Amino acid sequence: MANPFRYFKTSPEVIRLAVMMYVRFPLSLRNVEDILHEVGIDVSHETVRCWWNRFGPMFASEIRRKRAQQMRSFPQWRWHLDEMFVRIRGETHYLWRAVDHEGEVLEAYVSKTRDREAAFGFCARR
Repeated sequence: MANPFRYFKTSPEVIRLAVMMYVRFPLSLRNVEDILHEVGIDVSHETVRCWWNRFGPMFASEIRRKRAQQMRSFPQWRWHLDEMFVRIRGETHYLWRAVDHEGEVLEAYVSKTRDREAAFGFCARR
C-alpha cells in the first residue's frame, strides 16, 4: 500500500498529533492551531481541517481495529447497565448507560419512565 503522507511536506507525526488533538479533545480548529503554534509548529486551522478530512477516517479505522484486538484478547470483557436521574428543563428523566469494564460509556439513552419497558427498550437498541 502506498504511503498516504507522500505528498505532504509536514511529517506524519505532526499530522497525526494535530488530527488526534482535534478529535480526542473538545478543541476547535483554531485552538489546535494555537496549541501547535505554542509548541513551535506553524500551521493554519484550514490545514488542520484538510488533514482531518483526509486522515480522520484512516485514523478512526486504525483505532477501531486496535480496540477490537484488545477486546478479543481480554477474555473477561464485560459491560453493565447503569442508571441515574437527570433533570431536563425541570423534569426528572432517567439516563440509562451501557458502561464497559474500563468505565467507558458505550451508549446512553434518556427516558421519562423508569420501568421494565424502558430498560428492555434500551437493551434492545444495543
